[in-house]
Amino acid sequence: MRIGTEDKKKLAVLGVVGALGIGAAVYLYTSLVVPDAPAPASPAVATGSATATPVVRPRGVGSVAGGTAKSVGTTSAQLDPTLKMGPMLVTESLVYSGSGRNIFSLNSAPIDIPKPVASARPKGPVVPVYTPPPGPPPLPPIDLKFFGTATSANGHRQAFLLKGEDVFLASDGDIVQRRYKVISVSANSVLVEDMANNNRQSLPLIGH
Repeated sequence: MRIGTEDKKKLAVLGVVGALGIGAAVYLYTSLVVPDAPAPASPAVATGSATATPVVRPRGVGSVAGGTAKSVGTTSAQLDPTLKMGPMLVTESLVYSGSGRNIFSLNSAPIDIPKPVASARPKGPVVPVYTPPPGPPPLPPIDLKFFGTATSANGHRQAFLLKGEDVFLASDGDIVQRRYKVISVSANSVLVEDMANNNRQSLPLIGH
């Protein structure tokens, strides 16, 4: 009977100690695993060109792997997506004040485009104009001057011919300066042939 009573006391003590241990374990688990309510995120302060990012520090001792990430806010919350009608109405009320033509208005004055004087396209079929081939260049004149005649006793007539400062007395068939041949001599003209190009010219008497 004594042994049974001692066993019951030991079992009672062990039950009390076990209950206290379970309570302590639950307290530690809840304090480490269950996070506290997050503090309100302070607005980010821009310094220079960099934006300060809030740093979240876990509370308590240690951390639990595999937890769910929490949103700590973003700087886009400071942007205002509301459509501002005031600036839009100011833009729409602008009036064109230039001196030229307003290309954005149908009521603007049209541009005065001058009309062409004549059509650039020819009327009717184009008929080519026939241009004859150029003929041979004119022959150079004979560089002799006829200024008189001399008649012999038998009636033979000779011509006085002048070239530069040289004077020649030539009859029919005579050659002057190895180039000009006298064909015939009359009272008022002399027929002379240029043997270089077979050109015959009649030289009139000077003064007639």
